[in-house]
Amino acid sequence: MGILRTVAEGGAEGGMKASHASLHPPPLYSKMATVDYDSSVDPEMDLTSDEELEREAEGFKEQGNAYYVKKDYAEAFNFYTKAIDLCPKNASYYGNRAATLMMLSRYREALEDSQQAVRLDDSFMKGHMREGKCHLLLGNAMAAIRCLQKVLEREPDNSQAQQEMKNAESILEYERMAEISFEKRDFRMVVFCMDRVLDSASACHRFKVLKAECLALLGRYPEAQSVASDILRMDSTNGDALYVRGLCLYYEDCIDKAVQFFVQALRMAPDHEKARLACRNAKALKAKKEEGNKAFKEGSYEEAYELYTEALTIDPNNIKTNAKLYCNRATVGSKLNKLEQAIEDCTKAIKLDETYIKAYLRRAQCYMDTEQYEEAVRDYEKVYQTEKTKEHKNLLKNAQLELKKSKRKDYYKVLGVDKNATEDEIKKAYRKRALMHHPDRHSGASAEVQKEEEKKFKEVGEAFTVLSDPKKKTRYDSGHDLEDDDMNMDFDANNIFKAFFGGPASGPGNFFFQFG
Repeated sequence: MGILRTVAEGGAEGGMKASHASLHPPPLYSKMATVDYDSSVDPEMDLTSDEELEREAEGFKEQGNAYYVKKDYAEAFNFYTKAIDLCPKNASYYGNRAATLMMLSRYREALEDSQQAVRLDDSFMKGHMREGKCHLLLGNAMAAIRCLQKVLEREPDNSQAQQEMKNAESILEYERMAEISFEKRDFRMVVFCMDRVLDSASACHRFKVLKAECLALLGRYPEAQSVASDILRMDSTNGDALYVRGLCLYYEDCIDKAVQFFVQALRMAPDHEKARLACRNAKALKAKKEEGNKAFKEGSYEEAYELYTEALTIDPNNIKTNAKLYCNRATVGSKLNKLEQAIEDCTKAIKLDETYIKAYLRRAQCYMDTEQYEEAVRDYEKVYQTEKTKEHKNLLKNAQLELKKSKRKDYYKVLGVDKNATEDEIKKAYRKRALMHHPDRHSGASAEVQKEEEKKFKEVGEAFTVLSDPKKKTRYDSGHDLEDDDMNMDFDANNIFKAFFGGPASGPGNFFFQFG
């Protein structure tokens, strides 16, 4: 403990002697006993009275020393206070009480006692040391250096003063680095610097608040909240700590509670510009987001899209709220059939908050709508790994099925119809595509073209065979591989063509119609 141990080690002012007998003070003589005498009282009696007071004060000091050695600092404080009350001009009493207050972590009071001690006796080196140490613990390195210089001027070999001087200079250097890093928004470096200075300046609220603010800006909200709460337990009026508490809530999208803390911070510190700006941003962000939500519920999608876009410009640092705004805008985008933009907005939301399940779900649905099934499966897998619900399992299975189906021949695309096409629509589509790709129609084309058209003609026949058969169509739509079933998938495209058009089945050139 260095300076905090000087009393306990027997180096206290006035010769500290700890014994069992010293815990029992000499008979207490009341100060009031001298008040009844007029000013003409015998000077010898005044002298005797002063000596008795000094003796009594020394007794209290020695009792304080004994309690200090036993580490009962509260009792030591009480007895040193009694000694000071009797002899308020004795520097050593203030010095001893300052040492006790330091052990009780009451550094501001200890600083006041140390300063009073050196005011009474400027040659009191332990007083200067304790004042310097208190300044250091409270984060005032420059003031600490001035005190320590006085000690080193008279005691150049004082190793404790030399070490504390190094600590003070180190604090100044880390403060300089932190200031530069904060300007560069390198908040990790600021936290690193504050951790270093708090090794020596453990009672400095200013350093703690700066660390807490940077933790909040790094998204480490529980740590920032913890540091700010510790300060508020000791000083409930600390405007900076109130601001940091509000900042954490604001960044966690608890905007109403955040505003309450910002307002409280401004009551404690009306000129707190950061709290004022954060309060204004919080109110503006909440209002704009609510306007967007209202427009969406009313079906005014274009207006909602614009309002969410405006809200995103208010505070780029508010990661969680902005993630929600991107996801909200993606929802509106999907309603407006801006699916690629919706996917992009969901990706931005996920980049801001990798745990944002709603954004993964929205993006996966957009992937499904644009038939990007592999991407949809990837997102649904992520969701199901995080939240193993029945709903998420079904979404994943559906995406996996669609992916499987997408890798087969798409008979609906082959015929050029949608998946809800009627029987008549399927027949009409077959008629059109079969005539378009029939080999006789391309007999004068190159061998390469003839081969390609023949392939397409066969695919059209295959598609019609499946989609015109209710049983096969049902199994195809449900994702089954027909080749793996017991159904007969062998067919001749020419025979299907002849059967459909009603011509003789002897060969492709014997149809009753002619190609145009």
